[in-house]
Amino acid sequence: MSLDSSTHSARSPDSTSTHQTEQITAGHDRCIARGYDYVVVGGGTAGCVLANRLTEDPAVHVLLVEAGSATDLPSMSTPGVWPTLLGTEASWGDTTVPQTFSRTVIPAPRGRALGGSSSINGLNFLRGHRSSYDAWVDQGATGWGFNDLLPYFRRSETTEGRDPAIRGTTGPLLVGPTPHPSPAVAGALAAAAEAGFALVDDVNSGLEIGFGLSDANVTDGARQSAADAYLRPVMNRHNLNVLTGAEVRRLLIVDGVCTGVEYSIDGLLSTVEAGREVILTAGAIGTPQLLMLSGIGPAEHLSSVGIDVVHDLPGVGSNLHDHPMSTVVYEVSTPLAFDRHNIYGQGVGLVQTDPSADGPDLQILFISQPYRADSMSGPDNGYAIGFSAMTPSSRGTVRLADSDPATRPLIDPDYLGDEKDVAVMTEGLRIARLIGSRDALAQVRGTEAQPGTLVADDAEVRQYLRDSLLVYFHYAGTCRVGTDDLSVVDPDLRVHGISGLRVADASIMPSPVSANTNATVYAIAEKAAALIMRGADSTLESAGTTGFRPTRL
Repeated sequence: MSLDSSTHSARSPDSTSTHQTEQITAGHDRCIARGYDYVVVGGGTAGCVLANRLTEDPAVHVLLVEAGSATDLPSMSTPGVWPTLLGTEASWGDTTVPQTFSRTVIPAPRGRALGGSSSINGLNFLRGHRSSYDAWVDQGATGWGFNDLLPYFRRSETTEGRDPAIRGTTGPLLVGPTPHPSPAVAGALAAAAEAGFALVDDVNSGLEIGFGLSDANVTDGARQSAADAYLRPVMNRHNLNVLTGAEVRRLLIVDGVCTGVEYSIDGLLSTVEAGREVILTAGAIGTPQLLMLSGIGPAEHLSSVGIDVVHDLPGVGSNLHDHPMSTVVYEVSTPLAFDRHNIYGQGVGLVQTDPSADGPDLQILFISQPYRADSMSGPDNGYAIGFSAMTPSSRGTVRLADSDPATRPLIDPDYLGDEKDVAVMTEGLRIARLIGSRDALAQVRGTEAQPGTLVADDAEVRQYLRDSLLVYFHYAGTCRVGTDDLSVVDPDLRVHGISGLRVADASIMPSPVSANTNATVYAIAEKAAALIMRGADSTLESAGTTGFRPTRL
């Protein structure tokens, strides 16, 4: 490992204390050790999983680097206040570029803390329907279909009262439905059945199309983030170090090999090297940003912002997708109690609006609060029925504004840029209002606050979709897995054309999954850890060795 020479000296590669901890006191929360096999960049959901699983082997030494703080904000543990976290230091606080459809700039929050977005999100824990994963295989992601991922979904979770052949029973995350759903959500589920939609046993399984209670990663009324489930229980492992408050600025690439990273703490630059691999888990915004800052990406774009091209990889930062969302909002006939220890989106449904499609393309979400776009007025006490295009066709980009790592990236998801997505959202609005008007909700339903009018023609529907647009912050796809010219990683998640470098986060998703993405990121990271350790074992066997020591120090 290379460190700032004014304060640290290097040890020789053959030192017997290569893996001994050497503390660095630079005002950050955790010490850093000399001699890492793996450097994991990003302490979000995927990073926490990898830090845990890789260090299950006591001979493997891992450094996890996170830009955010090691200390949770007090409000992180309370599920019902999650929207207040989006404007705090626990989020990067980005915005999109102006969107063509909505004609607005849209907030683009993402986690900046141990646990990443799992520490600030709305806590719905849902698998997509199997069809959306099997579509990955059709796009060249061999080994990434639903059946391939199922063992890793199961490995991440512990559930009760579910089919153990499909759901996990021994994983770190304790997940399950809301034990005491809001009367508005219970009524909405009954209203969905009244409107002709199926109620299913486990809408979270990935196998059923219909409506039911959403699983959540809430335990005893408190959030369970990836850091809570995977990282903090193993922080005392001798072979794991966690460096927080450290922003990685670029990758170190020598002759086509990624040897480590350069990072900054309070403006002080340092470098750390990895003996085996650097693993990027900075998410669908941060991972392509870091690749491009390091000269890996579309050559024309890199040259335009003054970055020397290390490897022309045109797919980096392309294929960005997210789930657009809008809501129908209702006042209530009598005030509903607010349970701070419950999630908002307690009920969920999957609907297939296109009979010719392979699976569902629309999510309906029953929300216990009057959730709506900030620009729209509405009741303080009420509930909402959300609708979201789950397999959108719109695609956008992540690009650099300039060569300075401190400059925020240009994020363009192109929400509703494809007319097919507008059609799905139009049908979603119709279905949400249909369910909202059923007799099963009569006891709680007051006035329909939004849209509150007939919205009779196409122009009025488009205007409502424009005015009411929310987004899910489910960024994915910017370093997709595959074998064609626009893929970024191969099916083992190794970056094309660069040795010693992998990506293992939401950016590898070739196309959207029909669910909130956090459960899928856990499965991706679990599978990535298995791939990495399997590959490491194969390398050791072929070399005739029983252990590995980094050679770049």
